[in-house]
Amino acid sequence: MTEEEPTPPNDPYAGTQHQPNWGSAYPPPGQQPPGTPPPGYGPPPGAYYPPPGQGYPPPGFGYPQYVPPPKHESATTSLVLGLVGTAGAVACYLPVFVAPFAWYIGAKTVREIDDSRGALSGRSEAKAGMILGIIGTVLLIIALAVIVVLIVLSFTVDGMWDDEYYDETSVDAVLAGLRSLLR
Repeated sequence: MTEEEPTPPNDPYAGTQHQPNWGSAYPPPGQQPPGTPPPGYGPPPGAYYPPPGQGYPPPGFGYPQYVPPPKHESATTSLVLGLVGTAGAVACYLPVFVAPFAWYIGAKTVREIDDSRGALSGRSEAKAGMILGIIGTVLLIIALAVIVVLIVLSFTVDGMWDDEYYDETSVDAVLAGLRSLLR
């Protein structure tokens, strides 16, 4: 019996010197990437190139430039009033009274910008002014509530503003009352 040598399996890369580069972005050496014409051919069909010697049109021609829509005139007003009202609540308390106006003007401006369907801009400024107006209005309500409570306490508690009211015995009495509540 003659023993035959086993034949090697068909290897498609047996005669090539290059190993496959799976996952590589570059083609193997000597090959073109897919979709590119072989060297020496013209542009793909349907491509437009200007005739020789004419070149491209001078700058300023061609596509129109984008012009943003004009800003609503009350957008900045509501933002400034919101900033003044909120900062006034912290700094000197009097400018906090403009916060409700910032809320109103900001809400009205946002509504008008939304109704303009893109003809007006400044929505973010108006929205920020409205939110700052809401915050300032809440701070105004809290401040007015504290003032009302202080006025009511001054009329109902005898000697609330007297110096004797804050002696050690009254502080001890308040602490003893708090301790009894916590037990």
